[in-house]
Amino acid sequence: MFLINGLEQDTLPASDRAVQFGDGCFTTARILDGHVCLLEAHIRRLQHGCEKLMIPFTHWDTLRQEMCQLASGKHSGVLKVIISRGSGGRGYSAASCLAPTRILSVSAYPAHYSRWREDGVTLTLSPVRLGRNPMLAGIKHLNRLEQVLIRTHLEQTDADEALVLDSEGFITECCAANLFWRQGRNVFTPALDQAGVNGIMRQFCLQQLAHSDFHVVEVNAKEEVLPTADEVIICNALMPVVPVRACGQLRWSSRELFQFLAPICEQTR
Repeated sequence: MFLINGLEQDTLPASDRAVQFGDGCFTTARILDGHVCLLEAHIRRLQHGCEKLMIPFTHWDTLRQEMCQLASGKHSGVLKVIISRGSGGRGYSAASCLAPTRILSVSAYPAHYSRWREDGVTLTLSPVRLGRNPMLAGIKHLNRLEQVLIRTHLEQTDADEALVLDSEGFITECCAANLFWRQGRNVFTPALDQAGVNGIMRQFCLQQLAHSDFHVVEVNAKEEVLPTADEVIICNALMPVVPVRACGQLRWSSRELFQFLAPICEQTR
């Protein structure tokens, strides 16, 4: 179902800037036992996205109530929230856009994630690279054509997810997940100041690792580092954490980092 500006409907004006320019941001949250997991983190993400994009959205309490309302009574599911700049005028100028649009939708929880957590996943190197743009890096804006192309190429392979580099060849993320790798007690994750999405679960994992005996470093690294890794995992707000068993000819069997993070991440509410 869809909820647009508080009304149950599934149509949007063709003049909305989400349609015209991809002018907005979004977040995707897990529903578990009637709750939105990491609700406040998702709200903060949307607030940060609106600030970066200069979208004057103010109805945060209403949005929070609607998110909780849609999650209530559902054992599991996926809640997606989009904030668009709304409609107004023609061309790129946002001067006449005074009423942002909020769009909420609920869908079924992906059944394959439980199998992924048990069996692990395989990665393939994507031929699509992410453009570097420090102004937009980190936020989950509506311009997702790079991810659409990454997914289209991925679906032509037997792999579960894609290893994605930026235009300079640095490891950045997966198609729909963030990435960590472990060498001994050192845990590495790509720096996301030039490209990529700073995912909610990535942020949560970094918080948990900061209070552990693992040492975490955000790095600019190329794919040549992966053969030295003892373990690789991926994460997003839905998975929430999944072990990687292979990438091309590389194989990993250790699950030390996964076994530390998975129980914590599964208990998030």
